[in-house]
Amino acid sequence: MRFQLYREQQLNCDLETAWEFFSSPGNLSEITPKDMGFQVLSDYSDQNIYEGMIIEYRLSPLLNIPLKWVTKITQVEYRKSFTDFQQKGPYKYWNHFHEFIPNEKGVLMKDTVDYELPFGLLGKIAHQIFVRKKLENIFNYRFRFLERKFNQKK
Repeated sequence: MRFQLYREQQLNCDLETAWEFFSSPGNLSEITPKDMGFQVLSDYSDQNIYEGMIIEYRLSPLLNIPLKWVTKITQVEYRKSFTDFQQKGPYKYWNHFHEFIPNEKGVLMKDTVDYELPFGLLGKIAHQIFVRKKLENIFNYRFRFLERKFNQKK
């Protein structure tokens, strides 16, 4: 069974600033809770995402057990949207669409994550017991981080 997580957040910055931050794979570890042990293994420090880019990570989402996650950028529309798709990792299916919409306040950022867990019925039970909550906590952390970074008065 596929699930969806949807979030949106107003960022008080210009489109270029938002795009530069989110299209840099190295910034992913900044917006992920520290207890996940999230580490970007691919070295793309000097370039932004592009269609076909493969990004490798290491993380420990459960019981400090490290696992490798590999995503591919399957779609990029410069300064508008991009999609990362899991090639290898904890999900049976993971497709994360990022959208950036300029407005009078700055940029409305939207995230739509479609995902499915492996193991059939066991995956559905795991989703109800802890996976959904874990994902929500990750995106709540991200929201708070982005509020501090882009929306606090200086």
